Amino acid sequence: MITPVLLSGGSGSRLWPLSRKNYPKQFVPIIGEQSLFQTTARRLSGDNFSPPLVLTNADFRFIVAEQLAATGIDPGPILIEPDARNTAPAILAAALYLARHEPDTLMLVTPLDHVIPDAKTFRSTIASGIPAAQSGKLVTFGITPTHAETGYGYLELAGAPAKGPEPLCRFIEKPDFTTAQKMLKAGNYLWNAGVFLFTARTIIAAFETHSPAMAALVKKAIARARPDCGFLRLAAEPWASIKAISIDYAVMEKADNLVVVPFTAEWSDLGCWNAIWQQSKPDASGTVTSNNATAIDCTNTLLRSEFEGLEVVGLGLDNIMAIAMPDAVLVADMNRAQDIKQIVTTLKKKGIRQAEILPRDHRPWGWFETLILADRFQVKQLVVNPGAALSLQSHFHRSEHWTVVSGTAKVTIDNDIRLLCEDQSVYIPIGVVHQLENPGKVPMVLIEVQTGTYLGEDDIIRFKTEENRQTRQIVLPVPIGKVAPM
Repeated sequence: MITPVLLSGGSGSRLWPLSRKNYPKQFVPIIGEQSLFQTTARRLSGDNFSPPLVLTNADFRFIVAEQLAATGIDPGPILIEPDARNTAPAILAAALYLARHEPDTLMLVTPLDHVIPDAKTFRSTIASGIPAAQSGKLVTFGITPTHAETGYGYLELAGAPAKGPEPLCRFIEKPDFTTAQKMLKAGNYLWNAGVFLFTARTIIAAFETHSPAMAALVKKAIARARPDCGFLRLAAEPWASIKAISIDYAVMEKADNLVVVPFTAEWSDLGCWNAIWQQSKPDASGTVTSNNATAIDCTNTLLRSEFEGLEVVGLGLDNIMAIAMPDAVLVADMNRAQDIKQIVTTLKKKGIRQAEILPRDHRPWGWFETLILADRFQVKQLVVNPGAALSLQSHFHRSEHWTVVSGTAKVTIDNDIRLLCEDQSVYIPIGVVHQLENPGKVPMVLIEVQTGTYLGEDDIIRFKTEENRQTRQIVLPVPIGKVAPM
């Protein structure tokens, strides 16, 4: 049995404005109806796979659990990193956690934002690396290059790639175009996919040899971890002293027991909008349009509207990408697809909220989205999951009007508790203690109108902690000292 280790972090900057720091691309249905996270989890489920172990941060933990549950996959352990420290500490934390139960557990570490249409061939390729991993090798998987790509790292082999595992000569950083052309012509290089297979015992030993200081700190973070709403939160104090570093730099480039297995089928990391355009199957003119997008006399163009009420129209465009969100629009030359991070950096310097924050804010109980924000009033749409509740709270500067659009709301106002059905409403005066819950079995949709002198999210007093909220039981409890069922 293989335990998939899913690293769910990222800054979300390469596919701005669709992907942002508070909701990066792995959670977005970019290609198809499911998110990249859900597609990856499904690809690594079924025979020979245990429930996945996920490493994420506090902001994404409920999103991870919800999306796994929506795919019908039983969530395995979900570990919460106190801060982002790149891939090396996260992978070691997963290995240490799994080794407490079975040191020879096979771990498959994989990014969450890859498109691999041929899942059967991918699983077969992974299986071919199992004997090497069980014998104490660190197995990595390389993608057969199709063109001279400057956006990927490379793996150098001694000769032309074979079908099975073979020794790795060295890792190569992202090359310039001339170097990439030479490597493509040479035929003994693969793209570095960032996918690894090894036993927990083997990778722990590699860290103890090549990064002993990190190994000591991560062990402390695991030993002092504590349960939190069914998740396992790693200890913050030792974690804060860990250097942020990738698994390649921390271990792989120093190890002498690496082997490579080539993967020859179609693959993309969807690392830029140009890759989205390619994966979306352009028409005869090279144009791709989403719903709510219209192209007239356009060539080699990508037009996407991510909002049902916003139509994007392109006329006479060539080599252009235009992506429209409710709060931001990107228009750029296709040749600048790798430079989108510059936009995020520039907007952050200007203090623009759209640099990192989407209008829809995901919370443990569901999500809300601001529809109108003006002087002294704000209109929001709230969607509360079945069985979920917001905290018991009050506000200093605003009153609220709630109108139920669908579902049933259980409303507490001081000592008064009432049920509101569709098209019913209630008024919450300033300073009154109140709470909103969904006692039903379907999502509850509500429109909230706030009025007052200050409408910020920090105008709130909570009378119940997040740990005491009523939340859906969608994750397995992971008590310290015990291992969730595999």
